[in-house]
Amino acid sequence: MKHLDRRQFLRNLGISAGTLPFLSGLPSLTGAPAPQKRQRLIVMFSPNGTIPNEFWPEQEGADFSFKSILKPLEPFKKQMLILHGIANKVGGDGDSHMRGMSCLLTCDELLKGNIMGGGGNPAGWASNISIDQEMKNFFQSRAETKTRFGSLEFGVAVPDRADPWTRMSYAGGNQPIAPMDDPHQVLKKLYGQMKDKESLVSILDDVGADLKRVSSKLSARDKALLDQHMTLVRGLEQDLADADKQGALAHPVPKVDPSIEMVNDNTPQISRIQIDLLVNSLANDMARVGTLQYMRSVGMAQMRWLGIEEGHHSLSHDPDDKKESYEKLMKINTWFAGEFAYLAKRLSETPEASGEGSMLDNTLLVWTNELGKGNTHTLDNIPYVMVGGGCGFKMGRSLKFDKAAHNRLWLSVAHGIGHTSLKTFGKTELCEGGALVLA
Repeated sequence: MKHLDRRQFLRNLGISAGTLPFLSGLPSLTGAPAPQKRQRLIVMFSPNGTIPNEFWPEQEGADFSFKSILKPLEPFKKQMLILHGIANKVGGDGDSHMRGMSCLLTCDELLKGNIMGGGGNPAGWASNISIDQEMKNFFQSRAETKTRFGSLEFGVAVPDRADPWTRMSYAGGNQPIAPMDDPHQVLKKLYGQMKDKESLVSILDDVGADLKRVSSKLSARDKALLDQHMTLVRGLEQDLADADKQGALAHPVPKVDPSIEMVNDNTPQISRIQIDLLVNSLANDMARVGTLQYMRSVGMAQMRWLGIEEGHHSLSHDPDDKKESYEKLMKINTWFAGEFAYLAKRLSETPEASGEGSMLDNTLLVWTNELGKGNTHTLDNIPYVMVGGGCGFKMGRSLKFDKAAHNRLWLSVAHGIGHTSLKTFGKTELCEGGALVLA
């Protein structure tokens, strides 16, 4: 068969020469495979429980009505799952806030430690990998889903301290991951090396040569330290190589106000900046997994932008019949729902790289909390709201379970994204019954 090149083929179709550059790169004409859909997972956390009477719909199934707190999410009703009756059944040491936070995504007991909470025995860090990092490892293990970072951990008003109340993501047992709560820190991580690439390459070349030159003159102990330094250098080199592979950004680097201060009253502006940065990084396929952590468990943020002077945690301890506190907690939780809705909106407005639908169509958003209710410290009926797609779940429903272990919920998410080899997660005995049926 006589070969006919692409340009000649297009001319035979009657396409003018001026149009060729616009058409010649299309996959259907070049024979290149079409971009595949990108499945993603984002987990958002807000602290101190919710107000059940203002949160959970009365109805089950598709015909449900929104209570006050979830009103901001009404535009996404058909893309939502509201899950009532999910419980954190992980026992062991630590108080409810500690286990609520550090067992939220790890589904296993805390390690022994000397951190004393408000009740129960002292404890340490989580003993298991968190589900977000489990999914990161799953994506990173396959060439077709591997990204530069794998996962990105964002924070908003997370205090400058490290304990089980402030960490929900874990690379493994006793390996907490700190969220980045400064947008400038995020920009540096995501785009800094791309901007300073030439100088970094030069520095790495010089440092690498110097380290090799002195290696033969060092003691065994110093050589071990040198190996650690060389591991760091190799890590930087690999990061630069990964940035090279990524090529030109599909979405330009966002602009962040250089003068914005990391103070409590700027939280609303910082929240929106962080969400925009998170969406941008996923749109540029730097990661397929993200977390967005607001404050911390037992967080005492003063939400003055809502007209509230008291600390959030103190308000959450007040009795339900204290009307003023009840109304303030409604405002706080509704504000969190609004930020979750903004995240969903930004994803829904961003087209997929494949050209089919929006990023939200292939991204599962999960909003959760460390407690079911603040003034009882219950770990039953933990709030779980899902928005988006990509997992094959039947959305647009309010579902009620009977104290189903949250281990089973995270198994459902893992299986929905394709990690079906994961048969249990966290404490094995809490996985009895297998993944929850959400399809």
